[in-house]
Amino acid sequence: MAITAALVKELRERTGAGMMECKKALVETGGDIDAAIEAMRKSGQAKAAKKAGRTAADGVVVIDIAGDAKAGVMVEVNCETDFVAKDANFAAFAESVAARALASGAADAETLSAMPLKEGGDTSIAQAREELVTKIGENIQLRRLVRFDEVQGELYSYRHGVRIGVVVELEGGDATLGKDVAMHIAASNP
Repeated sequence: MAITAALVKELRERTGAGMMECKKALVETGGDIDAAIEAMRKSGQAKAAKKAGRTAADGVVVIDIAGDAKAGVMVEVNCETDFVAKDANFAAFAESVAARALASGAADAETLSAMPLKEGGDTSIAQAREELVTKIGENIQLRRLVRFDEVQGELYSYRHGVRIGVVVELEGGDATLGKDVAMHIAASNP
């Protein structure tokens, strides 16, 4: 079967992979898109495993606090460079991980990784991370998860840039005071 540009485009839209990678997968599978997706998934897992040894020292801290301010999470997702840390796909993944952490009640990053990225979904956070590693080409790690549950007061947060996050529990006061206290903690670098 001839590998047409439309076929490559369709595979690229479905997987988010590069054009040459899509074309190569289609050539290997004789133009079968479903088989190409499966082959790309398997090669993506191999690529992710190769990149796992590389240092992921950049990234973002995402804070998600429940609407009633009685529960919250802080999640650190790391990557290799600041360019990827600013990427929309990476940011969306980190936000989704934090939202899932808050909703799930997971106690640590390892437990969270095994959970589905979206409630009722089939793709786990670990699988979504591998797909993102394949798409972006850098090692990405879910490094830390900190939970704030059963608080007496209310939770307030401050995030300085994308790397420093502070969550404080405050009894009495208001949102302005809570944010100011969190901001001073971030500035003092305790």
